[in-house]
Amino acid sequence: MSNQSQIEALLFVAGDEGISFSAISNITGFTHPAIQGIIDHLNAKYSQDNNCALELHQDEDRLYLVTKPELGGILKKYFELPANNKLSKSSLEVLVIIAYKQPITRIEIENIRGVKSTNILQKLLTKEMIQVVGRKDEIGRPIMYGTTSGFLDYFGLKSLDELPPLVDFDAIEVESGDAPQQMLFDQESTFTKPKNEELNHV
Repeated sequence: MSNQSQIEALLFVAGDEGISFSAISNITGFTHPAIQGIIDHLNAKYSQDNNCALELHQDEDRLYLVTKPELGGILKKYFELPANNKLSKSSLEVLVIIAYKQPITRIEIENIRGVKSTNILQKLLTKEMIQVVGRKDEIGRPIMYGTTSGFLDYFGLKSLDELPPLVDFDAIEVESGDAPQQMLFDQESTFTKPKNEELNHV
């Protein structure tokens, strides 16, 4: 396995949270200059290959593997397909957590759900049901998510104040990873039905 493929794999699994140079170095044992050289090579490779859908984005010390901006239109059409429009159970689970705990990070969401949520968050961002509302002031400065006006419209709500009460939700410690999942997921059925009844599965 080449050094480049190792770093490319780490960028892929890091998803929307990205990965720092330090984390890559700790995992692979590569020096920072070696990592930078590989990143520069990947950047050149992606930018010169018109058949490649990916590119690298760097924000301070963090690296992200993303799709090229010009593909935004085709990806939007994918998520607008009837078969991809309705919110799935998994998407609703994530939305419930974000709605009641926002602002919240991906790791905190995953601690509550007990499963990875990167792909679902990406879908909800594309559907404009959630948005990035800042970064948490801790190591790695993870992205924090909140709901959007699209979320309110979907559930026929005028504001977050109209969300139904969730019993004992404030007692949940998102860092612990031992949240009573059924209590969270049952909350889906208390939401107002979406205005657009023709939407199908995410």
